[in-house]
Amino acid sequence: MTTTNEEAVSRFVERFAAELTEAGMQRMAARVFAALLASETASMTSAELAEQLRISPAAVSGAVRYLTQVNMVSRERDPGTRRDRYVLHNELWYETFTRRDQILTRWEKVLRDGSEILGPDTAAGTRTADTAEFFEFLQQEMLGMMDRWRAHREAKGEPLPRA
Repeated sequence: MTTTNEEAVSRFVERFAAELTEAGMQRMAARVFAALLASETASMTSAELAEQLRISPAAVSGAVRYLTQVNMVSRERDPGTRRDRYVLHNELWYETFTRRDQILTRWEKVLRDGSEILGPDTAAGTRTADTAEFFEFLQQEMLGMMDRWRAHREAKGEPLPRA
């Protein structure tokens, strides 16, 4: 990779990381995630991440711990070495939105229970029921979108893992 290309990649990584941070992700985790996303193999060692991002191994470790906990990255052993390699999950966004669907289901149930507890004829009960209805709508729309995404990928000859 040429120096100019390395600089452009670095700018992209930092720009995307800033967007992720703005959306609520931890700053170092966002930088590590963006670096992995921009890498050709979607995987890097701790040393490679530290060098590319100019951060300490401790910062890499903390970021990877977070990314592993939220199922965005997995840890694999480099064959024949004692080094770990951090790898983006295959079909990361598909899996993330599939998990989000499960969260929406739980939220909807709690909100419906809350509406009954608060009283369906009260302002709080009505507001809570409306919120539950919104999450139900989102869930239905998301299921349809995921089906269309799967069909789109399969039409291109790139099947997704079944959720």
